[in-house]
Amino acid sequence: MKENYYEKLLNINTSGNENWNKTSPHNHPYQPTLYEALDTLFEKYDLDEDDHIVDFGSGKGRIVFYINHFFRCYANGVEMNEIYYNESLLNKSKYIQKHKKMEDKVNFYCNLSQNYNVEEKDNKFYFFNPFSVQIFMKVIENILKSFEKNPRDMDLIIYYPSDEYIQFLEYRTPFMLENEIILEELYKNDDKEKFVIYSLKTNL
Repeated sequence: MKENYYEKLLNINTSGNENWNKTSPHNHPYQPTLYEALDTLFEKYDLDEDDHIVDFGSGKGRIVFYINHFFRCYANGVEMNEIYYNESLLNKSKYIQKHKKMEDKVNFYCNLSQNYNVEEKDNKFYFFNPFSVQIFMKVIENILKSFEKNPRDMDLIIYYPSDEYIQFLEYRTPFMLENEIILEELYKNDDKEKFVIYSLKTNL
């Protein structure tokens, strides 16, 4: 099973799901992206070691560790829940045992996503439907402000996109749909089982 294989490979523990009734109306429950889904995504979408990725609603850090391991890029996780934030720090301490040179490239912040200070080199942003569209709009506004200050090519990577997210991006932002990566087996029963990539280019 890929879940167990990758958890051992990365030396972390990011398994488990949270019940919806334990969350607020604006913040959705913890549910890590399946490793199998990540494999499908990165078969068709590439990163390099100079990329700076931010995972909003990073939970226990699965995305951060996965992409740092395979692409050696910079990765920040933003998590509002202190329990999950502390678990991600524990996971980092275990991950670094096998990836000592990567310590400075992996970081976590205990903060509301809408309060995260988008750094000038941040250029890839990952979302697994972590919060309401109202918060999503504020996060995108911060990303666009950072783009205005320091123009660079940017990508939004969204797993299991809500209709509200898509409508907002399509009609109220300069981001353009770049790619759609479908998870074939899961998509048969749920047409949201896909990744969408929205891009903002400096050369437009």
